Amino acid sequence: MQPLKGITVLDLSRVLAGPYCTAMLADLGAEVVKVESGQGDDSRHIAPYVEGESLYFSMLNRGKKSLCLNLKDPQDLERFHRLCERADVVVENFRPGVTERLGIDEATLRARYPRLIYCSISGFGQSGAMRAKPAYDIIAQALSGMMAATGPDGGMPTRIGESLGDVCAGMFASWSIAAALFARERDPERQGCHLDVSMLDCLFSMQVTNLAQFVASGQAPSPIGNRHPLSAPFDSFEANDGQVIIAVINNTLFSRLAECMQVPELAEDARFVDDEQRCLHQAELKALIEDWTGQFTVEEVCARLDQAGVPASPIWNIAQLAESRHAEDRQLLLDMGHWRSPAQPVFFNGRRVVCDRPAPTLGQHNACLESQHLDKEIDA
Repeated sequence: MQPLKGITVLDLSRVLAGPYCTAMLADLGAEVVKVESGQGDDSRHIAPYVEGESLYFSMLNRGKKSLCLNLKDPQDLERFHRLCERADVVVENFRPGVTERLGIDEATLRARYPRLIYCSISGFGQSGAMRAKPAYDIIAQALSGMMAATGPDGGMPTRIGESLGDVCAGMFASWSIAAALFARERDPERQGCHLDVSMLDCLFSMQVTNLAQFVASGQAPSPIGNRHPLSAPFDSFEANDGQVIIAVINNTLFSRLAECMQVPELAEDARFVDDEQRCLHQAELKALIEDWTGQFTVEEVCARLDQAGVPASPIWNIAQLAESRHAEDRQLLLDMGHWRSPAQPVFFNGRRVVCDRPAPTLGQHNACLESQHLDKEIDA
């Protein structure tokens, strides 16, 4: 399955958000040409290393080709323009203003190549009061409201344990590129467009629960640990050997839980008769549930609740999931020879989309550029 086969993407991005976007496009068959400076993408120098190559870089740049160009040099800039002549997409994640100084901004390129789709990924967008502010993921998380709603109950704001601002910006960027390509291909007369993707905007738009609370009450959510602000019981609970997650969002599930606990009358208790009342009395309800879960191991609690059709789980670390039977069944990690890489997560007609080409070495395809045969398949 290569739905983007025949599409050429010029990737001027580095580190995470942009490369994550273009890796997704490469997985789907696009030819992604990574344009790097002589020093290469910063992520080439991020540990851990396998056989001298950054595993972080390798995961984000699988299936791409690498060209070293100095875009401040007139000859290299002209080489870049030759690439633009046959490109469909340009992706960049410079701070706003840098591409104008280099002469490769959206207005300049699309004036010469009107069908080009130009995607700009940045911390705060191409406009707005914070446009020029430098950003990494933790800055975007801190400003988005997401960090302020994450952490232990009554505790200090906590960063989410992944660079979610970068990753979600990369996902939204790949989605918008695919949509723009679809629109352009439907209408041969249609021109390309400029896509402005902001990490902060993406994080803000993802907070459906937090925004619902804020819009309804005018109050900003604060950290409440693992419990859900709008449903109960929806939290972590102590078993006799660790914590178990139980997630109940309606009366049917709560009745099943009460029956499993062998106290079906709880479903008729005025304190727990509906989701709103259960939230108001969540502390009392949690104590009752932990009287039950505390008699069993996490595995035993999950087995009982699985049998009853109540959502429940242990709390795994990433190694436990990666090494599980489910991960094997779903092909979550692909064997790339000397290391394993996360798979593109969507099945197409029951099949994983697999990119079996490794990340390129720095400038690996420069000779190909000189001979103007970049579109031909290059041996690794």
